[in-house]
Amino acid sequence: MLHLQHYSKRFQIHHLEREVQAFDDVTLEIPKGSFVLVTGANGVGKSTLLRCLYRTYKPSSGRAFYKSERGTVDLANISDRDIVHLRRREMGMVTQFLRPRPRVSALELVAEPLLERGETIGGAKGKAVRALETFGLKEALWKAYPTTFSGGEQQKVNLARALIAPYHLLLLDEPTASLDSVARTALVERLTELKQQGVTMLGVFHHPEDVSELIDQRLELHAPSVLSESARDDEGMKG
Repeated sequence: MLHLQHYSKRFQIHHLEREVQAFDDVTLEIPKGSFVLVTGANGVGKSTLLRCLYRTYKPSSGRAFYKSERGTVDLANISDRDIVHLRRREMGMVTQFLRPRPRVSALELVAEPLLERGETIGGAKGKAVRALETFGLKEALWKAYPTTFSGGEQQKVNLARALIAPYHLLLLDEPTASLDSVARTALVERLTELKQQGVTMLGVFHHPEDVSELIDQRLELHAPSVLSESARDDEGMKG
């Protein structure tokens, strides 16, 4: 399903004349339907790795070969148009933050991914209601605007929206960080269902014990390096 080869990401901090290595030389083969837990200390690039796969960021080097419905593609180098298509049809990303549009209700936000896939308004809203119920959002809030919600309530809407449509590849970036125990349990049950359906998942979890039964592989990232331009020049002179 997904094969990473020497996958790396560096950031240039120009005003400090520094290059920061987020993650380096990640090589991993991930079979279809596997659940990969991404681990490591704070700052090692766990979230950055997921964002590179989703192409929010472009990796600095390496390859990420993904078996799409149209054939194998390299996520590191395909066009923006192609990545948009994959996001709509095959790849999902769940983060700990919801960025809701003003004056759009929670119910409408959750139903949108299904409407984009051609589902009827009635069918999409019916599934959206069930998704919001699953994650414990009170019915009184379904037609309210999530811009007014607490962080935990926004995250419930976020999860309901992100997980309502089926994907082949699902990236999970700290999805339980703002959730109560009931919503965390609902999330694990939903991820279990998705895994049984053959969805491949990579995730970073604030509570990894929640998903211990789902884990097939662990990818541990290590501390990044930071080297100033002047330090690199000095090392070159010493060599």
